[in-house]
Order: sequence, then structure tokens, then C-alpha cells
Amino acid sequence: MIEIKDLQKVYNGVRVVNIPELNIRTGETIGLIGNNGAGKTTLFRMMLDLIRPDKGVILSKEKDVAQSNDWKNYTTSYLDEGFLIDYLTPEEYFYFTGSLFKLSKAHVDSELTNYSEFFNGEILNRGKYIRDLSKGNQAKVGVVASLMPEPELLMLDEPFANIDPSTQIRLKNMVKELGTKKRITTIISSHDLNHVTDVCERILLMEKGKIIKDIATNSNTLKELEEYFSVLS
Repeated sequence: MIEIKDLQKVYNGVRVVNIPELNIRTGETIGLIGNNGAGKTTLFRMMLDLIRPDKGVILSKEKDVAQSNDWKNYTTSYLDEGFLIDYLTPEEYFYFTGSLFKLSKAHVDSELTNYSEFFNGEILNRGKYIRDLSKGNQAKVGVVASLMPEPELLMLDEPFANIDPSTQIRLKNMVKELGTKKRITTIISSHDLNHVTDVCERILLMEKGKIIKDIATNSNTLKELEEYFSVLS
């Protein structure tokens, strides 16, 4: 589904992303991990055509994301609160994002009922603007807005940060269903090794802009990663 060829991004003379080749198959759940400055968010932003690479190409369904808008019809993402419209209520934001995928207000209302446990009574019908919500509740809004259209490709940056343990468990269960039942290609960037190895079938480890490990997740993966990062600390 995603093919990356000779991708490079340079800031101030430093090559922050340098990926000669990467392929992500349809329906895979991918974990993208690495320390701060590894290039994870820069890679995400290039995949979403928010910034342009200095060299190379990112293909989504064999089309260059920088040259075609087709990928926007089946791709959703939540990277940070900058993706939200903070002067809207959550309901208004869901209706707006739903309309981008031609979802009616009634359809959005119906979809939102599926997330009542995830919201835990803290999001809907509260009379609050998004800017007045906690960081964790803002993240809930962003994640659900990206899930609601049932995309073919979903990208989440640090979705487990700022949310409480109960919500983290609910989110993990939701992500597992995306791959097993809906065959949604999901890419998750996270610092939480436990969560990402629990929900992702494949782990990409980035360091200084390069993918230095591409691991099929198994019972030893968490230990392997913990040992790797303990040496760096």
C-alpha cells in the first residue's frame, strides 16, 4: 500500500530522514519507534504531504502523495492537537471532519455511539469547546475523528500519551480490531514500547533518520527493544 524510495529530508545541513526503501502492505499494523529526534514525526508529515522531501518519493497505492490527491480520500491521521479546530465543540468538529468524507450528520451521530466507552462521558454533550478540554480528552477527539470514516490508511502519532490507563486499554483493543477485522493499514508512532509491541505486528525502529531495524513482532520483541534502548541511555 505504501512504498518509499530513496526518501531524504535535510534541515540545517543535517539529514533528519534517510530511508532508501520501505514497503508497508495493506492491512498491516506498524509501530514506529525511536528516541526524540529520530525522524518519526518528520516521516509522518512527509507521508501526509505536509512537508516535502528533498529527495525521493512516497507512493500510496502506487501514486506519489506529492503529485496526487487521491490518497486523501482513504487516509486519516491524528498527529497532535494542531490537527483540531479548537474553537469548535467536539460535536461540531466531528460533523465537520465527517463532512470531508461525505458522512451525513445522522451517520456521524450513529458512529459516535460506538465510542461511548472510549469517551467515558467526558466528550459529548458537555458544552465545552475543544480548547477547554484536557490534553487527554483532546486526543480522544482527534483519534475518534480519524477512526470515524473507516479509512484504508490510518496514521497516529503518540496516541497513548496523555490518556488514562483505562482509555489506553480501550484504544489498544480498538487498534487491534482495525487490523484483524477491518484490515485497515495502521501506522502508530509511540514512545511506549509495551503498548506498541502489544498492538503492532511489525516494528520499525528509527535512529537518526534511518530505519535500523524492521522486526516482525513476537514474544521476545519487547525485551529486545528494551535492551536496545537501555544501552543508549
